Amino acid sequence: MPRRVAAVKAPWGVCALERQYRERSASRRLRQHGGCMMEDERNWFVGVDWASETHHVRVSDARGRKLGARAFAHSGEGLAAMAAWILELTGAAPEAVFVAIEVPHGPVVESLMERGFRVHAINPKQLDRFRDRFSPAGAKDDSRDAEVLGDALRTDPRCFRALQPLDAVVVELREGSRMAEDLKQERNRLGNRVRELLWRFYPQMLALTDDVAAPWFLDLWRLIPTPEKAARVREATVDRLLKRHRIRRLSAADVLERLRTPAIPLAPGTVSAATAHLEAVAKRLDLVNRQMLAVDERLDSLTESLAGAQEGAEGQGPEPRDVTILRSLPGVGRIVLATLVAEAFEALQRRDIKRFAVCRASLPSPSDPARAASCSCAKPPTFACATPSTIGPAWPCSATREAKRNTRPCAPAATVMAARSDRLRIASSAWPAPCSWPRPSSIRTLPAKEPQNLGNSTC
Repeated sequence: MPRRVAAVKAPWGVCALERQYRERSASRRLRQHGGCMMEDERNWFVGVDWASETHHVRVSDARGRKLGARAFAHSGEGLAAMAAWILELTGAAPEAVFVAIEVPHGPVVESLMERGFRVHAINPKQLDRFRDRFSPAGAKDDSRDAEVLGDALRTDPRCFRALQPLDAVVVELREGSRMAEDLKQERNRLGNRVRELLWRFYPQMLALTDDVAAPWFLDLWRLIPTPEKAARVREATVDRLLKRHRIRRLSAADVLERLRTPAIPLAPGTVSAATAHLEAVAKRLDLVNRQMLAVDERLDSLTESLAGAQEGAEGQGPEPRDVTILRSLPGVGRIVLATLVAEAFEALQRRDIKRFAVCRASLPSPSDPARAASCSCAKPPTFACATPSTIGPAWPCSATREAKRNTRPCAPAATVMAARSDRLRIASSAWPAPCSWPRPSSIRTLPAKEPQNLGNSTC
């Protein structure tokens, strides 16, 4: 009968080696995905849950151990105290401190980046999924959100986007493009009020044009404010106004013929009340029109200065730069160019074509033959029509009704894409390949997204 030998003194080296191997594999996977080793004590992670009045901050080490948590007021003194507290608590250089926050811009982000911290942003909806690790019930509070942000950056850095300081010209260009969009929306709102007021007592004016917010139309209404005045005004007076504003599609005789049609019978006081209201709205429209002209001039000067800075950059050859390439694309005008350069500046610098085109799928584009007939390359163009479907994002557009009516239809899809393909080949040859990516033969080639590295970058 064989003896039963118990391995009482058997070495545990096999299990130890297996565990060490698993740890080395996990560390290797973290490095491959752009993360940092959890055992690296030189890195510190900060979660900032920002708010309008108070910002909650939590600091942890590379193993996730809590070092401290504190709330700071939203003020210059509070943000300075937050940066000083983080440096004092970690005792490390700002480059070794990784900060996670839910917003990619704003005073908190700019203050931290100014001090040298490595700030990373994440979408708030994506942060909700990380919150389930700490509270399956979905409970939410400021201190827990700060903890979730810091821990998620430590374990899943690939889900965050590293933020880089922007050029001062790009910051001004972004604000100018957003200001232009706000002014366009305000102009549409005021134009709708003008249309509603004229519909009450003077519908003959609406037959002249759909752009009731245009300066020439407002001057014409001030010249002929009521149907009674239209019967007494001279044709030469109207002709001088049209020539001053360079309106050639309407003659003075046509204008007076339309305005002298029978008026709507109204109750006493209606015309005077509507006229007074319309005068107040017209003054606001005059201000908006002047501001839009000033913003357009500002955008032109900023894009020119940015193009000049890129052309004169050290080490750059005589080939065209980003602004010049984008400006040469079919249909790209002032507003579209400013939006492309300002909102997608980081993607342009990193040559991340996939991210550059991620926003374009929500609106129709001339590249789609089924919807090309319903599109119009308006001036000002809509973002969907004016932006190349291959690389250009299609941000929400606020094209007005009059812009659609007074424009030519889009060219056939084949012609549009043929013209774009030539421009895109030029663009792809002029854009250098980022880091170790191979230069794509066409801008359509989407290189694989490289993992984000929280440690020392090789780029």
